[in-house]
Amino acid sequence: MKGAMQKIQRFGGAMFTPVLLFSFAGVMVGISTLCLTETIFGSLVTETSLWYRIWFMIQEGAWMVFRQMPLLFVIGLPIGLAKKQNARCVMEAFVTYITFNYFLSAILKFWGSGLGVDFAAQVGGTSGLTEICGIKTLDSGMFGALIISGIVVWIHNKYFDQELPEWLGIFAGSSFVVIIAFFVMIPTAFVFAGVWPKVQAGMRMLQEFFKASGAFGVGTYAFCEKILLPTGLHHFIYSPFTLDSAVVPGGIAAYWPLHLHEFASSTLPLKQLFPVGFELYGNAKVFAPIGVTLAFYTTAKKEKKEQVLALMIPAALTSMLTGITEPIEFTFLFIAPVLFLVHALLCACINATMYLLGITGLFGNGLIEFISLNWIPCAQNHWQTYVLQIIVGLIFSAIWFLVFRFLILKFDFKTPGREDDDEEAKLYTKQDYKNKKGGADLGYAAQILEFLGGKENIIDVTNCATRLRVNVKDETLVKPEAAFKQIGAHGLSKNGSAIQVIVGLSVPKVREQFEECLAGNGPVFDMEAFGPAVAKEEPKLEFGEGSLYAPMTGKAVALSEVPDDVFSQKVLGDGIAIIPNDGEVKSPVAGKVMVVSETKHAYALQTDTGLEILIHIGLDTVKLNGKGFTAKVKAGDYVDQGTVLCNVDKELYTNEKNPLYTPVLITNVAQLKEMETITGNVTKGKTEIIKYK
Repeated sequence: MKGAMQKIQRFGGAMFTPVLLFSFAGVMVGISTLCLTETIFGSLVTETSLWYRIWFMIQEGAWMVFRQMPLLFVIGLPIGLAKKQNARCVMEAFVTYITFNYFLSAILKFWGSGLGVDFAAQVGGTSGLTEICGIKTLDSGMFGALIISGIVVWIHNKYFDQELPEWLGIFAGSSFVVIIAFFVMIPTAFVFAGVWPKVQAGMRMLQEFFKASGAFGVGTYAFCEKILLPTGLHHFIYSPFTLDSAVVPGGIAAYWPLHLHEFASSTLPLKQLFPVGFELYGNAKVFAPIGVTLAFYTTAKKEKKEQVLALMIPAALTSMLTGITEPIEFTFLFIAPVLFLVHALLCACINATMYLLGITGLFGNGLIEFISLNWIPCAQNHWQTYVLQIIVGLIFSAIWFLVFRFLILKFDFKTPGREDDDEEAKLYTKQDYKNKKGGADLGYAAQILEFLGGKENIIDVTNCATRLRVNVKDETLVKPEAAFKQIGAHGLSKNGSAIQVIVGLSVPKVREQFEECLAGNGPVFDMEAFGPAVAKEEPKLEFGEGSLYAPMTGKAVALSEVPDDVFSQKVLGDGIAIIPNDGEVKSPVAGKVMVVSETKHAYALQTDTGLEILIHIGLDTVKLNGKGFTAKVKAGDYVDQGTVLCNVDKELYTNEKNPLYTPVLITNVAQLKEMETITGNVTKGKTEIIKYK
């Protein structure tokens, strides 16, 4: 579950990349709309005037972000999710998305009527059609863009490095990715042509439902968006409303600026012009920090009040001006989650109240957005609404202050300024919260990353059953093996820029954490504070007496005969190796399957008593990418001694030039009292190869 949540957060971060452009574009749309408002600038605003032409030109440029959102998301997703060569993946995604829309356009041209689409209709309105790069196509919005871009990212991550025969070398890399995507897009376009018109109909029904839900719907929406913030799932709450057509065509972020001139020049109430209250959550970002800052200040110890002001004023101003609330909200989460729950409830209340009083508009972020896209352009005809908004907002600031102050004093929450005397007042970040909730175990991965030269030195990362495999840009930046052993790794293998950190059976988890650190979500390892590691004494387990049976038929040899230092020097554990003459691999013990490597060549098992066993079929078989191996079990399965784990193709175990050495190791051998290995000819499932106690 944790891995899934981290992937969702990565997706949310990637999806947020284009949104970063909205603030400036929104400001420029607001300013240009103001300058094109006839009630303010009078005769200057005529189509023949230089004033009009210049500001119209500026406005057209500013609207680019809102008019081309699908393209921006197609480009933005690979920036965050491509594991290698992000720039090339951006190009691949763009080319594929345009190709997809050409396919879709052709399908609708010939079969649109049978699919419920009138392709002869004008784009926009209720036709469900749009124009993308001059292509008349189905309006699949942000979600269509993300789906297509996501498919391309998956193809890119899997096949970008695929080696092709020399005579096909011209098609390697990006060309190969685009070729695969080209053929994938044909059925994808047919699926979209059949399914998306029904999705559009559902969206129109959803629009009507939320419009009819009133203040309750607005408040519920605001609560869900806020309470899911720590998980990253809040992206899935606001995105359909803000960035897609859940309530208005094209999403609120685009719809409001595109119709701003119409709203600004009308004397009708804003709620009548724009009966949508799902972009009011910025009110909490502006007015909550006032009350929270006062609550923290008034409850702080006398000697720390200045510290609290020095911390809170910049954080509050950042939230109020730009809508970036992290330092304040994650402080709630870190110190007292109940404050965050109350904060989410108050966010729901302020949004619902604002909507009930007729306040609507684009209020998703801070005062910069408030002023440029609402107050200034619309003040001429709607200033009374905005005065009411400020009054209600300040009343809620007082409510935040009173409620927070009461809770802080009642439950003695250690908010900034109330820490122990020897602690300084501080605010907390998202990473502090993640570390507290279990993210601190990223520290080991962060240490490995630092010893590999930092994230700027990493090209890509994969893993086998026991090793983290990393390609680096500069191998001279990689620390010596002794440093890696000092932080808990079993060893290090270097072959030029190809580095293998020998981690052990926990390598899948370490790789996931390593990728978190690469994405900037892990702790920073303090190299200067690094000192001699203190070995942790493992708790002694009672394994009793037992035996491991041969997993394969063949010849058992001592580990010292294995031509791989990791195994021959017993870095990962002690045991024996088998040179098989049979392709069936059976479990040597009864227990749980802990790890099945992605390439199906390695299996880790654990008995009920805690004994850990690793079966590694071949020495460098990870390079086969699973070719030649058929797994018969998966991680989490319970197996008996003799259960078939895997089948190996004959070409692998009959290769005399490259024998398929298969080490069978006890990885927690240090906890055994005695261990005896038996060499010679062995039969799978029948011959004892290791005895222990």
